[in-house]
Amino acid sequence: MEDDLASEEDTLLLSEKELHDAAKRNDTRHMEELIKRGVDVNAKNHIDRTALHWAAGAGHEHAVRLLLDHDALVDDEDIFGMSALLLSAWFGHLRVLQMLVNAGAKISRVNKNGRNLLHCAAQRGHLRAIEFIVEDLEDVRLDKKDKMDRTAFHLAAENGHLDAVEFLIGCRCNFRIQDKEKNTALHVAAKNGHTEVVQKLIEVGMNLEEKNVEGLTSLHFAVEGGHLDGVRLLLEAGCDVNAQTQKKMTGLHYAAMNGSEEMARVLMEAGIQTDALNYQNASAMHIAVLHNHPAIVKLLIDAECDLDIPDYRQQSPLHIAAEHGRQDIAEMVLIAGVNLKRTDKQGKTSLDIAARGNHINMADMIIKADRFYKWEKDNLNSDSDSWVAKHLTFKQDHRLETQHIRSVLWRLATKYLRPGEWKKLAHFWKFTEAHIRAIEHQWAGTKSYREHGHRMLLIWLHGVVMACENPTKGLYEGLVGIGRQDLAGKKLTFFG
Repeated sequence: MEDDLASEEDTLLLSEKELHDAAKRNDTRHMEELIKRGVDVNAKNHIDRTALHWAAGAGHEHAVRLLLDHDALVDDEDIFGMSALLLSAWFGHLRVLQMLVNAGAKISRVNKNGRNLLHCAAQRGHLRAIEFIVEDLEDVRLDKKDKMDRTAFHLAAENGHLDAVEFLIGCRCNFRIQDKEKNTALHVAAKNGHTEVVQKLIEVGMNLEEKNVEGLTSLHFAVEGGHLDGVRLLLEAGCDVNAQTQKKMTGLHYAAMNGSEEMARVLMEAGIQTDALNYQNASAMHIAVLHNHPAIVKLLIDAECDLDIPDYRQQSPLHIAAEHGRQDIAEMVLIAGVNLKRTDKQGKTSLDIAARGNHINMADMIIKADRFYKWEKDNLNSDSDSWVAKHLTFKQDHRLETQHIRSVLWRLATKYLRPGEWKKLAHFWKFTEAHIRAIEHQWAGTKSYREHGHRMLLIWLHGVVMACENPTKGLYEGLVGIGRQDLAGKKLTFFG
């Protein structure tokens, strides 16, 4: 039978593929049969692997011995630069590793990433292999760097192999070496949440404030990765909670970006500055609003952060909430109290932005807040303060107790008010031109005035309810004020 290629994608003949598969299974009997038939023991597949690669990687001692006895090339590399020796270290097969060394395999080999035997064993945390490589082999450099300038110690720490880390420290490796990005072993351990390794590195005196090329400390990495235990550990060890990166990011910025409420709380309890600004002049509040994390927003509000700080676009957090239509967040910010007159680089207020983005409910909320705080300023001695504080909201009203009056206002706006009269009522009730423009920005066709009037009436009703005033009386006065005595004289049931 003709020995064809195993497949279109492979470079092996069928018999050669059988040898590879037998090596993977440690089927030495079949391997011997194939070798007797003259199958090439050094045949390579499409990634340049030989049968010896597979046997060594799988830890099959008998298959390895058989191949070595039939002159398998011990130092052949696959396309990743991995020899059988490197694979045995990678997978932690100590006995195979020893066999290959005894067969003359070159212990100085490195793969395409510049990683040697010790790198491979350390990355995977194979302690017995590490001990053999360090203690029994000659000319093995403990602190040899790979192409990224990472040592075996870096790799052990990065992957959380505490026993390997402790062994290498005991061998007096240089644990302070930085890689090409100036990351230390502490950086990479913190980044990946390996708390026990972080603890060990703190104990041996690694610099907690060491920064990489981007200015990140171990604390930044731990926060960004969401590793709360690691953050607590670093804070207890005395790291600078207010350290900033090259882009002036603090840990709180990262916590806000990720929506990590508990992380933010821990950092704030440790004394982090809540209003620190990054390179875009954004505070943690700006970032929490942008990424839609209401829990972080509430936490920062409770900490009395500055809600009026402008970012690089001169936008406050409320501008950002308005731009993205984040109603829940806007509600919290509006209740906390902000400067509604603040404008961005384009001269736009948060109300302008909400209207331009067609965020109708958001625009109405801002108008309600603006009118409420004007009323509150004019009524400092109001006896309704305690009620207002308990019930203050700027969202749409869906309560049963206001259902009837809301129905009346709907009928009034859509059936009885003439075009332009809603604006007259708005002026009578002291809506500002900015308020009217924002309402009017919504266009729903030639009958838009009806929707505009309805929105205006509901905003007015909100103020009346907050002030604990009589809406019937207020509506009567307003209709009389614009010359619609015909409507003012009707009972509320007339509109129902």
